[in-house]
Amino acid sequence: MKNLNIVILFLIGLISCDQKDTTLSTPIPQVTNEVQFDSLRAVKVGADQYGMKQYVMAFLKKGPNRDRSKEDADRLQKAHMENIGRLAEMGKLVLAGPFLKEGDLRGIYIFDVTTEEEAKSLVETDPAIQEGSLVMELVPWYGSAALMEVGEIHEKISKINI
Repeated sequence: MKNLNIVILFLIGLISCDQKDTTLSTPIPQVTNEVQFDSLRAVKVGADQYGMKQYVMAFLKKGPNRDRSKEDADRLQKAHMENIGRLAEMGKLVLAGPFLKEGDLRGIYIFDVTTEEEAKSLVETDPAIQEGSLVMELVPWYGSAALMEVGEIHEKISKINI
C-alpha cells in the first residue's frame, strides 16, 4: 500500500507540471568521456596504438659489498646519484626511486630501452653496481608511454633537484 501511495503521488506530480514549457532557462552541459587523441604526442613518446611501449625495469637489490665506512658510503651514494642524473639526461632512464621499506629490495629503474642487454650496459655504469653495493635484476616491461614525460613534469614540480 505504501508503494502505491508513492506511485500515486509521483503521477499527481507529473500531471500538475506545466507540460507546455519543457525548456530550461540554463542549458545542461553535455558531459562526455571523449578523449582527444594526440598523434604528435604519441609519436614523441613512442606510443603504440594502445598508448603503451616496451621498457626494461631494473630492480635494485642489496649487493654483497655493503660493509663500508660512513664516508665511503656517502661517496658511493653521491656517485650513484650522479650516475642516475647522467642516465636521465641521456634520456635512457625514465624513472628511478628507492623503496621506503627496509629490506633487500632497495629501488627501481625504468629504462627506455627494448633489450635487457642495453639495460645491462647502462646498469654497469652505476658505481654502486661496480662496487657490489647493489645488484640488479632486469625484466622487460610493457607500460604506459606517458612515463616518457615524467621527467619533464618532475622538473616543474620539484623545488630541489638532486
